[in-house]
Amino acid sequence: MSKVLVSDTIAQSGIDILLQVAQVDVKTNLSPEELVAAIPEYDAMMIRSGTRVTQEIIEAGSQLKIIGRAGVGVDNIDVPAATRKGILVVNSPEGNTIAAAEHALAMMLSLSRHIPDANESVKGNHWDRKSFIGTEVYKKTLGVVGLGKIGSHVAKVARAMGMKLLAYDPFISLDRSEQLGCRLVDLDLLLQEADYITLHMPKTPETTHLIDATALSKMKKTARLINCARGGIIDEQALAEALEAGKIAGAALDVFESEPLGESVLRSLGKEVILTPHLGASTEEAQINVAIDVAEQIRDVLLGLSARSAVNIPGLSPNVLERLRPYMQLAETLGNLVSQLAGGRIESLHVRLQGELATNESQPLVVASLKGLLSQALRERVNYVNASIEAQERGIHVVETRDASIRDYSGSLHLSAKGSLGEHSVTGALFGDSEIRVTSVDEFPINVPPNRYMLFTLHRDMPGIIGKIGSLLGSFNVNIASMQVGRKIVRGDAVMVLSIDDPLPEGILEEVKKVPGIRDAYTVAL
Repeated sequence: MSKVLVSDTIAQSGIDILLQVAQVDVKTNLSPEELVAAIPEYDAMMIRSGTRVTQEIIEAGSQLKIIGRAGVGVDNIDVPAATRKGILVVNSPEGNTIAAAEHALAMMLSLSRHIPDANESVKGNHWDRKSFIGTEVYKKTLGVVGLGKIGSHVAKVARAMGMKLLAYDPFISLDRSEQLGCRLVDLDLLLQEADYITLHMPKTPETTHLIDATALSKMKKTARLINCARGGIIDEQALAEALEAGKIAGAALDVFESEPLGESVLRSLGKEVILTPHLGASTEEAQINVAIDVAEQIRDVLLGLSARSAVNIPGLSPNVLERLRPYMQLAETLGNLVSQLAGGRIESLHVRLQGELATNESQPLVVASLKGLLSQALRERVNYVNASIEAQERGIHVVETRDASIRDYSGSLHLSAKGSLGEHSVTGALFGDSEIRVTSVDEFPINVPPNRYMLFTLHRDMPGIIGKIGSLLGSFNVNIASMQVGRKIVRGDAVMVLSIDDPLPEGILEEVKKVPGIRDAYTVAL
């Protein structure tokens, strides 16, 4: 039975799902050294924000198949290290959307009305209304930096509250921003015009210290800044200096560069700053949602199924995965086939989507093609997670193109690879819902289903050659399951594809090549 390590506190509903398929050990507050020592015996790991899954832990996880983060961010997981090792990393991108958005809105309103300090004042037996005169958000301008799911929900609610909306997001379309009632602008203009600025983007090298001293200097003196996204997007020292100097009116932070927050100048500031201990996802509903979401994905992966929210498989959203699943199997089969025809040391792979398939996302099919291409060399060590990295490390040049004008089938996939045996190509299509057919080899038209063992020949199209090959194989007790010949012109070159029941005995391939008219021959094991 599989084993799952849960190293942070997870809602029981998630634990119950894991127990359907695995032994579950809940061990919280483990030190990095304890995690390294414990992880080799586990097939999966489920965490929240408390556990840092470092490269050292990942390298020690000799059986790890999947790491699940019950939340949105995965910045506490070394995703590149997991990807290199073929370990799936999943999260719950939507499970805490509402909770995080509502917390950002609550922080904005708390800043406007000085709610935390007013609360402390009354509890301290004071009644000082004059010290807590606030500002209204109605008709004020809210700048939303990042219009993903959380930022979009914040924008919708703020619009309903009567706020004007500006947005900055280099990856969002103008149409989408207009649907949300936002005016899409560059960051500088947003900083200059917004009365409130709320951040909703991941922490990346590009967004680290996005809000620095220069950015803060562009903001209004009456502006207020909210960060419930990721620590490190704001330069905290620069923010403290700006607040102390009165360059901006206030800030509310739920996330910090280092958590838990240690010694920080932010702690010494007054009512102009509100600090909360990473509460964005801390609602009962959100904790249950993310626990169930990630636990279901871990369960499915342990059962050999796919995950719907993998962060290190490019292009595989749930909708895309469901639609392209049969074509991914086609791509993997063709990649395996062309790698054996082209030879073990592959230099390049060209993936071409044809016909109706050309209108689909290409990246999942490229990944599946690479998985098949590398499967002979790496066997079970290659998967959808690490196929691209393995190809890159081997110097395989990958090209992807589309040609919607090719209408041989409703949609087909063409792979061409250059290797130690030369350059070869295969084309395949799906018949019905999911029946794979190889429809050409080296541009010769055929129509054969892939078989466990296959023999390919390139020969002159001449009488008697098929019979000679059949007699030769029969003399060595090799049973032929099916045979098909493809040619371009009569009496020119042709290919023959034989599906055989067992691998060719040693030395038989060389005998096949000696048959008069045979130019070359290859065996394939799928």
